[in-house]
Amino acid sequence: MITGVHTLVYAHDPEAARAFFRDVLRLPFADTGGGWLIFKTGPSELASHPSSWGEGDQAGGTDQAFDLSLMCDDLAATMAELRERGAELDGDVVEQQWGHTVHVKVPGAGAITVYEPMYDPPATSL
Repeated sequence: MITGVHTLVYAHDPEAARAFFRDVLRLPFADTGGGWLIFKTGPSELASHPSSWGEGDQAGGTDQAFDLSLMCDDLAATMAELRERGAELDGDVVEQQWGHTVHVKVPGAGAITVYEPMYDPPATSL
């Protein structure tokens, strides 16, 4: 029934964001005309998370309804390769219960999470 997931990244500078996905991440793409590039992102996953969590010092929450993260097999190697291609990291690696994460700045759009999961991801294992 469902054959894929189409992800939208809204950017105040879409040309800069498209150049990042094309030139830095080197994602294959289709040009649908007029500079509109649709990028192949590979396997995907979908999860539903609570909008608030934890108690006391561990409490947190978000007003976000959706989030986008990119997965990799080796975060240190991915970070090195992204830096070589001109990407700018936003902060240090954060160790989460579910994986190692870092934010990468997407020109014209903000930051995106890149992570190495500490679980067997269904996107690549099922």
